[in-house]
Amino acid sequence: MKGAKLLTCANRCIAGKTPQLPLPVHSRWLATEARQAPAEKRGAARQSASFTLNLFRGHLETAQVFPYPEPLADDQRQMLQELVPPVEKFFQEVNDPSKNDSNSKIEDNTVAGLWDLGAFGLQVPAEHGGLGLSNTQYARLVEVVGAHDLGVGITLGAHQSIGFKGILLFGNPEQKAKYLPRVTGGEYAAFCLTEPSSGSDAGSIKSRAVLSPDGKHFILNGSKIWISNGGIAEIMTVFAQTPIEKDGKTVDKVTAFIVERSFGGVSSGPPENKMGIKCSNTTEVYYEDVKIPIENVLGGVGNGFKVAMNILNNGRFGMAAALAGTQRSALRQAAEHAATRVQFGKKLAEFGTIQEKLARMAMLQYTTESLAYMVSGNMDTGATDYHLEAAISKVFASDSAWTAVDEAIQILGGMGFMKATGLERVLRDLRIFRIFEGTNDILRLFVALTGIQFAGSHLQELQRAFKNPTAHLGLIFSEAGRRAAGAVGLARGPDLAPHVAPELRPLAAELGRCVLEHGRTVEAALVRHGRGIVDEQFILNRLASSAIDAYTAAAVMSRASRAARLHLPSAPHELKLAEAWAEEAVTRMPASLAATRDSRSLRQFARLAELGGAVAAAGGQPTPNPLNL
Repeated sequence: MKGAKLLTCANRCIAGKTPQLPLPVHSRWLATEARQAPAEKRGAARQSASFTLNLFRGHLETAQVFPYPEPLADDQRQMLQELVPPVEKFFQEVNDPSKNDSNSKIEDNTVAGLWDLGAFGLQVPAEHGGLGLSNTQYARLVEVVGAHDLGVGITLGAHQSIGFKGILLFGNPEQKAKYLPRVTGGEYAAFCLTEPSSGSDAGSIKSRAVLSPDGKHFILNGSKIWISNGGIAEIMTVFAQTPIEKDGKTVDKVTAFIVERSFGGVSSGPPENKMGIKCSNTTEVYYEDVKIPIENVLGGVGNGFKVAMNILNNGRFGMAAALAGTQRSALRQAAEHAATRVQFGKKLAEFGTIQEKLARMAMLQYTTESLAYMVSGNMDTGATDYHLEAAISKVFASDSAWTAVDEAIQILGGMGFMKATGLERVLRDLRIFRIFEGTNDILRLFVALTGIQFAGSHLQELQRAFKNPTAHLGLIFSEAGRRAAGAVGLARGPDLAPHVAPELRPLAAELGRCVLEHGRTVEAALVRHGRGIVDEQFILNRLASSAIDAYTAAAVMSRASRAARLHLPSAPHELKLAEAWAEEAVTRMPASLAATRDSRSLRQFARLAELGGAVAAAGGQPTPNPLNL
């Protein structure tokens, strides 16, 4: 009888009410991102080791979070110990970020030195002329660059993190043998996706490549905008629409190509005049009847979206690593100033307001760094489902770096506003990181909708189970028990105590409860909105905020617990940083989740939508000034 009641309870909650799995979103770019997850087996919910994907089902998956990754072998650690000091010295003694910025060009001696250091081929295998670094090794060197000059960092990143990354990921042996020695030997690379009509909506690109009559070439025509290294790249990964046969019809699908400037018909516009990262070359690139050999198709005809999105997913952790370095440098400047500057008879560091600023900057830096090395470590240990975590690392890092550097300027006061301190340049350089390689707004929707898609596959599996209950009693009773316990307040979050230091166990327990609530909230949103959830961006953004808080809290607790376990000298400070960040994160999560359903928040969302629409329709603020003049 008890089992029957539980089954009835679950049946009311699920059967016949759960909507079909929603489409990822109306943005073609985002829909393609969401489809990068492995395909589901027909009739079964997809499984994953991703922390964030499982969060949307209310499950706390620890595999890729606890313990904190330790991916470096002894020889890899030794190699880093040999590489980091000369790179640090180079950026301290050779590179001049102020001159690079004022001249809108990296100085020639800096460029030559970077090529000599092997900085343009960090992850290219040694047999093709590179250093063959792992993702974690790459992250450490990128962190050094980010601490000194983000403009130089963009030049390096545009070249290898995205420029020729497609060749590393999807190139066949012949393509790798032909091009990798060139991109490590002095020839720049670029990633050419964005067009005037397609920013976040990459599916609307107009560039087109058509097979030549003899079948030996594709003829490319079109243009790209805002291409980093666009004016200096000899080798480009270019995306264009190509006609393909599908179900007896000719349709356009995006294909990736390796294009050389030497093919002819490739030209570039003048360098763009930008707010920041001025020394990085950014131009329009034009293609007029460019003959691309068919052997230069990258990843297969019609697979361009897969290539593009995997490149972007694969490289996002590098931004977090670079911006962890940026924050560490800004924090050092702010701390040194606060420890020496005297006002009102006290050092600035003695005032509570400054202490809070420094503490929050330290929390943001520690969390950013924890994310960067957790994602890179997962990648190095064979994880395949890390796309949401990589997106979170990019969003969090770029938002946090902006806040941290802004606060560093505030602590330095008028001195921070002056060019001499370098912080105003860093702030200008930082602004682009919240926009390029997936705007933070789009990535938040990507996190929410991909997570919802994952949760929806589980709910669909339950629907199918209720159609044939005798064949699926295990699944039904397991789910029924979980739901019944939740309904009467007996559900407990996963036991994280074995994974974290004793000091963090109360917060870990609270995180577990928040994970359960996140899953319940997602299911309620699916039941309430069905396929229409893709248009509920106010709700999606709150779900993304909750997911970001959950993952960042888990990451810092994992890292600090590692420090405690290894008895590192920094462990007491790391535990305090983790406590401080996790305390605020698990406090924000219930508020974010409640906002998806409580009437007051929903009224406010409707109000904001109406106000935003009115402003757009009026072309600005519709109200006159108080004087009506």
